[in-house]
Amino acid sequence: MKFTAFLKTRGATAAIFMGSFYAVAMLGIFLPGYTAIPGNVDKLPIAIINDDAGKNGAMIAENLQENLPFKEIETDITNKQALKDLEHNDLALVVHIPKTFSENIQKGEASSSIDFTINEAGATVVSSTMNSVVTEINNQLSTQFSQQTAQGVLMNFNVPEKQAAELAEKIEKSYVGNVFTINEIPDGMNHNMLPMFLTMAGYVGAMIGAMQLVGAFRASRGKASKTRLFAYVQMAALLIAVVSSIIAVGVAYLIDKPSGDLFFGIVGQQILNYMVCFNFTAILIFLFGEGGMILNLPILLMQTIANGATITRDMMHAPYEWMSHISPMYYSVQAYFANLFGSISPSPYIWSMAAVGAVAMLINMSIVAFLHKPMPVQVSETEVEKKAAEITA
Repeated sequence: MKFTAFLKTRGATAAIFMGSFYAVAMLGIFLPGYTAIPGNVDKLPIAIINDDAGKNGAMIAENLQENLPFKEIETDITNKQALKDLEHNDLALVVHIPKTFSENIQKGEASSSIDFTINEAGATVVSSTMNSVVTEINNQLSTQFSQQTAQGVLMNFNVPEKQAAELAEKIEKSYVGNVFTINEIPDGMNHNMLPMFLTMAGYVGAMIGAMQLVGAFRASRGKASKTRLFAYVQMAALLIAVVSSIIAVGVAYLIDKPSGDLFFGIVGQQILNYMVCFNFTAILIFLFGEGGMILNLPILLMQTIANGATITRDMMHAPYEWMSHISPMYYSVQAYFANLFGSISPSPYIWSMAAVGAVAMLINMSIVAFLHKPMPVQVSETEVEKKAAEITA
């Protein structure tokens, strides 16, 4: 057999196709998706709340609105509501100028401060970007207020040494930017990526499981009704979901050591995640057989960007944002962020994920019911002998 003949075999041609297809799919999905960083950072919504009655707070708030690189800046909102929106990741940053800001400047008795609040329980790009933005703002404001204070000091050169030291300290501490972080995530990228990795483990396992179990469904046609076989597929998937979820969460606890109180909740979500992803990926396999697996690959790649672990919906390009609304991975990742690190209930994301799974299962049931032709059930020799014995008796 010649090498050219070998290359024409089904396995070789399939390998050549998959190598080329996967390269095009991965680069064609990942590279455009990640152009949103930092290109779409300006789409992140923030809030600037000025409670200062004096002119200094109004001046700073106006300057921030003009100079910060964000298109959506909320100002007509209370600090309490803004912090609540921040917890739900509806805002990326809350800047609060307190009521006594101008008063502190005028008295010179206490450091003038502005509060910056960031939520870490969300997309990694958001928290890192907001930290950089806050650092830059604080540096500029600190320089500005130090210069203003120094101008007043320079008006009186002949001051005692002790008083000079006090004035120097006053210049240094004339402005303080208070940076608050809610829902802090422990140090280590493994903690930041845990929601995505748990979700990916369930999704990839479910996608491969769907290929194998739907293959078993097709191979078993004629041995039982298609309704019974479909039920068997779902029961087998549930069994795999339980076993694999306990193992996956166990590994996560060995390495990342989340709170023990969350164990059963995380296992439950992982089981749901597997079943939803199983039915979601099984649609194309029920429709196209093994060819459906090829179509599932770009959908998986697209969801690695659309799941919200790295960038938020506000930053995503339109196709990825659309995918996030029907993506089981998006709702799973957000639920894990809320459950593992957040201060809000993961229930809305859990219910949304369950809804995606329910719709996917209904689609699979419809495909089996209307597109898969019924086949006569073959009776095994053992069953024939058993029925004959019953008739004889």
